Amino acid sequence: MAIDTDHPHELPVPDEVHPALDAAIEPSPAPERGLDKVVFGVTALISIAFLTWGFVSTGSLADASASGLSWVMGNTGWLFVLTSSAFVVFVIWLALGKFGNIPLGRDDEEPEFRTVSWIAMMFSAGMGIGLMFYGVSEPITHFVTPPPGTGEAGNAEAAQTAMATTMFHWTLHPWAIYAVVGLSVAYGVYRKGRLQLISSAFEPILGRHAHGVGGKAIDMFAIFATLFGSATSLGLGALQIESGLQIVAGIGDTGNAVLVGIIAVLTAAFVLSAVSGVAKGIQWLSNINMVLAVALALFVFVVGPTVFMLNLVPTSIGSYVADLPMMAARTAAEGEETSDWLSSWTVFYWAWWLSWTPFVGMFIARISRGRTIRQFVTGVLLVPSLVSVVWFCIFGGAAIDLQKNGTDIAGAGGLENQLFSTLEVYPLATVSSIVVMVLVGIFFVSGADAASIVMGTLSERGTTHPSRPTVIFWGVATGAVAAVMLLVGGADALTGLQTITVIAALPFVVIMVGLAAALVKDLGQDPMVVRRQYAIEAVEAAVITGVTEHGDDFVISVQKDPEA
Repeated sequence: MAIDTDHPHELPVPDEVHPALDAAIEPSPAPERGLDKVVFGVTALISIAFLTWGFVSTGSLADASASGLSWVMGNTGWLFVLTSSAFVVFVIWLALGKFGNIPLGRDDEEPEFRTVSWIAMMFSAGMGIGLMFYGVSEPITHFVTPPPGTGEAGNAEAAQTAMATTMFHWTLHPWAIYAVVGLSVAYGVYRKGRLQLISSAFEPILGRHAHGVGGKAIDMFAIFATLFGSATSLGLGALQIESGLQIVAGIGDTGNAVLVGIIAVLTAAFVLSAVSGVAKGIQWLSNINMVLAVALALFVFVVGPTVFMLNLVPTSIGSYVADLPMMAARTAAEGEETSDWLSSWTVFYWAWWLSWTPFVGMFIARISRGRTIRQFVTGVLLVPSLVSVVWFCIFGGAAIDLQKNGTDIAGAGGLENQLFSTLEVYPLATVSSIVVMVLVGIFFVSGADAASIVMGTLSERGTTHPSRPTVIFWGVATGAVAAVMLLVGGADALTGLQTITVIAALPFVVIMVGLAAALVKDLGQDPMVVRRQYAIEAVEAAVITGVTEHGDDFVISVQKDPEA
C-alpha cells in the first residue's frame, strides 16, 4: 500500500484556512491601545479602599478577615483541596493523551529557548522567597508537631511524614496549578493569535464576551490575585530580613515600624528594577540569585550532615508517593484541629499558589513558545519539583538532624528565625546569614518586579510593555498591601498574611476551573486533532474500499472530490 500526495497544499491566509490546517497567525493587536480605564480604575479604587481600611481601622479589618477565613474554611475549604489535586490529574492527562503533541506555536516551529536556558529560567520563577522562608521551618515544624492524624510528636516516622508533607506542598500540586494558566495563555497567544490576557483564554466558552464585561471581570480578579500573592511574598521576606537583622546586627526585638521600613526599601528596589526593563532588571537579578542560592545550598550540604541529606532524598520521595492519597484527601471534615491546621498550611499554600498563577503562568508561557504540550508539562512539573526536593532535603535535613541531636531549632522563635538558627551552628554563620538576607531581598525583587509588570499588562489590554506609571502604581500598591496584611496579624504577623491570602484567592479558584474547561474546548478544535480525525475516517474508508475492490494491491491517493 502506498500513499500518493502529488498536490501539496499552499498554506492559506487565516480567513480562508481549513480547520484541519495550520496557519501563520500573528498575535492580534489590541482593539484599543493604552490603559483599560475600567479594569485599572475598578481594581485601583478597590485596592486603595482596602489600604485605607487597613491603615485607618486595622482592628476592624482583622476581625473581618478572621470572620472571612472562618467562612471560607467552613464552606469552601474542600474546593481548594479538590481543585488543586484535580489540576495535577488534568495536566498529566493533557500531556499523556491525544493533545500531548500539539505545539505552543506553529506546527513546524522550534522552541524559542534552548532546553537548558528554559530550565534555568523556570528555576527562578514562582517560589524563590518561599523556599528561603520555609526551607527549614516547614520540615522542622512538621517533625516536632506532626500533622493531624499522623501520630504523636517524636514517633518513629516523624521525619518521613514531615518531609512527605513538605513535598506535597511544594512539588507537583503548585506547578500543576501554574501549568494550567501557562498552557492556556501560551496556546492562545502563540497558536491562536490572541491577546496576552487571562480573559482571552476564555474565548472558546465566552466568545465575544471574553472581551466585554465578563472578560474585564476575569482580568480584575487576576490582578487582585497577583497583588495579594505578591504582597504575601513581600511580607514573608520582610519578616525574614527583620529576623536576620536581629541576629546579625544584634538590634534586639523590633516592632512593626521596622517591618514597614523593610517593606518600603524592598518596594522601592523592585519598582526601580521593574521600570528599568527586563534585560537590566529581572535577568540581571535572576542570574545573581541563581549563583547565590546554589552556593548557599552547596555550603550547607558540605558542612551539614551530608550522608543524612542524601539518604533523605529517596526516603522523602517514597514517603510522599505513599502518603499522597491521604494528604490530598485531608479536609476540615476531620475536625476543628485539622481545619485550623489546613488554614495555616495546605489551604494557605493552595491559595498562595493560585494567587501567583497570573504572574508565573504568564511568565512560563512567555518562555515556552515552540514546546509541545507534553514537553511543557514534563518540564514544568518535574524540573522545579526536583529542585524543591533537593532544597528541602538539604535545609530541612540539616534542621531535623540538629533537632535530633539536641539543638532546639523548632524552639528558636517564629518560623522566620529557624533558618538563621540552623546556620548559626555551622561555620561562617554571619556570612551565610547575610547571604540569606540578600537572597531573600533579591528573590522577592526579581519576582515582584515581574508581577507588577504582569498587573500592568492586565491593566493595559495585554501589552507586553506597560507604561511606567501603571507599573509603579502596582509596585507601590503591593508594598502597601503587604504592610496592611502584616499589621492585621498583630503580634503574629504571619497569620495576617495567611488569612487574607486565602480569602483573596477564592474567586480565582472558580476562574481556574473555567480556564481548564476553555483549554479543553480549544484543544478539541486544534488543527492537529481535526487532521487526526479526518485521517482516521478517510483512511479507514479508503482501506475498506481498496481491499473490497482490489485485495492487497491498491494505492491511496489524494484528489479533489468530484462531487464537492
